[in-house]
Amino acid sequence: PRIEQISDPKTVFLQPAKLLDRFLREGRGTGTYQSYIPHHRVSRSDPASMGRSHLINWRGRQRELLSDGEWQGLTFASHLKNLLDLVEQFPLSFRPAKFELCRWDIRAREREYPGTEALAKKLGIRHPMVHDKDDHAMWVPTTDLLLVLLNGGGFLELLAVSWKPGSFSDLNKRSIELLRLEKTYWEVRGVRWLLITSETYAKSVALTLLRTSSWGLAEESPDSHIQLACTVALAMCDSSQTLVTNQLAHELGGDQYPAQKALWQAVWRGELPIDLRRGWRPHQPLSHISSAEFVSLNPIASGRTAWI
Repeated sequence: PRIEQISDPKTVFLQPAKLLDRFLREGRGTGTYQSYIPHHRVSRSDPASMGRSHLINWRGRQRELLSDGEWQGLTFASHLKNLLDLVEQFPLSFRPAKFELCRWDIRAREREYPGTEALAKKLGIRHPMVHDKDDHAMWVPTTDLLLVLLNGGGFLELLAVSWKPGSFSDLNKRSIELLRLEKTYWEVRGVRWLLITSETYAKSVALTLLRTSSWGLAEESPDSHIQLACTVALAMCDSSQTLVTNQLAHELGGDQYPAQKALWQAVWRGELPIDLRRGWRPHQPLSHISSAEFVSLNPIASGRTAWI
């Protein structure tokens, strides 16, 4: 079996119709919050993606991330204070469908919007298909991460994020066509879409977040621990991470894990903005920066996109 005109190579172990029927029976791409089921999953019988897959427990659900890039995307997105939900491998409807926000908000507009099949024809590009001998079916495109945000007016809004390794110039013509289809899908629904590539963030920042994710994505520390972490770190300005965590652990009763968790969650929440371009070595100082500069290190929080 082979998938044709897909931006990322995948391997399919079932005939196209049976594969998509199985996805439908399993409720792939349905649900919200803890009940959401990704359209593509970390499974031997699922299409494989380039890179390493990751299973990350966060906010009461196991996140199924098909690449290092999606894991990086989750770490960046988790910094957003107004983030209510995040779903991965979100399927785009190839038929006309209601606005996706209706799942989360009954106040959302219910009129139908065009699907990928109609939009591909309008854009003059071929819709992705999957083939196996005489069997073929229309493939369901997906968005890597779909964020549900609470805006300042008390309403919910969506933010779609697609993550690609390398630079924009590395993408071939077909990949750009399919990204254009994805962008147009969200654009006609009034949803902002970001394309994150290597040009939009510093690799050192992503590495720092991945290395500290076991604390940053862990169960939330008490607010009192977060505030104490801020107080200790600010009082020990430009001291090493080791000295700061040792002092914080001492004040929390001597255990290192609550201290590390409180420290990095204070950073991830933006209450303790430090320069995330630092290396991994704990003897290096925690260099404090402005909140504006801290946000600028995050491509999702700052709204940067590689799309021209």
